[in-house]
Amino acid sequence: MKPKSNQSINIGVDTGKFQLDIYIRPLDLYFTVTNDEKGIKKAVKIIKEHSPERIVIEATGRLEMPFIMACADEGLPFVIANPVHIKRFAGAIGQRAKTDKLDAQLIAHYGEAIKPTLSTLKPETMQLMSDLVARRNQLLVMQTMEKNRLQILPKELVMTIKPILTALKNQIEKVEAKIIKLIESCPDYQAKNVILQSMKGIGKIAAASIISNLPELGYISNKQASSLVGVAPVNRESGRYKGIRKIQGGRHQVRTVLYMAMMSAIQSNPIFKATYQRLVAAGKPKKVAIIACIRKMVVILNSMLRDGVMWEAPKA
Repeated sequence: MKPKSNQSINIGVDTGKFQLDIYIRPLDLYFTVTNDEKGIKKAVKIIKEHSPERIVIEATGRLEMPFIMACADEGLPFVIANPVHIKRFAGAIGQRAKTDKLDAQLIAHYGEAIKPTLSTLKPETMQLMSDLVARRNQLLVMQTMEKNRLQILPKELVMTIKPILTALKNQIEKVEAKIIKLIESCPDYQAKNVILQSMKGIGKIAAASIISNLPELGYISNKQASSLVGVAPVNRESGRYKGIRKIQGGRHQVRTVLYMAMMSAIQSNPIFKATYQRLVAAGKPKKVAIIACIRKMVVILNSMLRDGVMWEAPKA
């Protein structure tokens, strides 16, 4: 069945780890495919037959990326929608029931009613960003390994390490420069970049690290954001044993960058400066206070990206 020329076709895609639920509005067509190469290929073939105005897929982290890449490759118009915006839309139209099919219908309805701006991300841009980030992480690992060796080697061999560290530092800076250039050339990335850098303490490298290593930020809950960065305290309790709450896991690359950003922020940003000083005055170790400030920073940045607003320090 082909759509009539005067019909505006909006497609909603509900993403799961193993399945994609797809609803085509207003044709009332619903189907599911597996969230793998074979299933995505089948979905794209069906979708192309209906020449959609937009395909709206809810951001869930990275599960939607293979489908998005396939849509971009085929030149299909897509939107990576913020789950919070869709949830608010559901509340506005009074939809409370939840099934995979209803979620796909809701997303398609959201696309038709709100007409969110289409993404400009190109597959080659997404792939290049992924490759640059992966290479930067590889170089950082090698840099750490060489620095560790520097601590244990005899003095006579130190000069065999230092030139390598210099070379690695230069390569890391070159890759970071390419990431920044890529962000500045892509409207989708640039919009995020402007919001992130509006917060004092977040510079080019920190913003680039967040965009490339934490693409979920702005689409997830504050608790999820803290966990992904690895700054959410984890309870250590068993029976009567009550251990100290510690952070663990998360994406250490972005956490390391944010740690350095916070060292700057507690000097230049009055909000984090006050929080840090209050925690230290209360007897918290300095490192614990910094991690707490990073957690606060991640929560605020998540909200800023979610709502598309710039940093604004609370007025006294």
